[in-house]
Amino acid sequence: MAQLPQLTISATLGDQAYKAIREAIVSGVLERGQKVTERGLAESLDISATPVREALRRLEQDRLVERTGPRSVRIAKYAEDELREFSMIGDSLRALAARLAAEKSTAEQREQMRAALDEADQLRNQAGGLNPGSEEERELIEEILHCMRRFHSLVDQASGNATLQQMLHMVDAFGADERRNSVLSEVSDERRSAVDARYHQHRAIYDAIAAGDGRRAEELMTAHSRASSSSLLTARFSH
Repeated sequence: MAQLPQLTISATLGDQAYKAIREAIVSGVLERGQKVTERGLAESLDISATPVREALRRLEQDRLVERTGPRSVRIAKYAEDELREFSMIGDSLRALAARLAAEKSTAEQREQMRAALDEADQLRNQAGGLNPGSEEERELIEEILHCMRRFHSLVDQASGNATLQQMLHMVDAFGADERRNSVLSEVSDERRSAVDARYHQHRAIYDAIAAGDGRRAEELMTAHSRASSSSLLTARFSH
């Protein structure tokens, strides 16, 4: 099993184990369908089995793992129809978050959104001098994607709705690693223009939120999320 990050001893070791294992699933370090044991995870995290057991119970509720035995689980793997439905749910939730963010966001939250987009723009300007498909360009694109994820996370938080944020937290776990790989694949061929179009949609979404136009923010986020999901699903099921 791949070595997972070691954790510090604290009163919230169960929370740390949950976050570490969830990130390993989301990033693809733990692969869909892979069988793991409480003992193996505990050894990899260098902690006892008790917080791992607690973490796995939470991950079962998130539907990211499936129990296969008293001390073992399988990383969840879903059929095509289910994954398409997860994408539809995520699109609707994200659009609602944008609408609520336009209605409820604070000046500080909007400033943080704008800062994430400004940082991404600066990174894109640096990409102009790099060779397409080079390792340097790939690393820069991953930095830009990190800015975009931060922007979306800020929009979600600005919705001010804890239930909505929790639902998005669950939905986002399905295919985050594939989404990154899909974008990296698109920019390496003739689909680069589609990636550019989706990139510029972020600024339009921000402008609607900053203007307090909930309906416009919702419409723009709906179009953006559906385009992103369509790209992801095409990449996922084209093989």
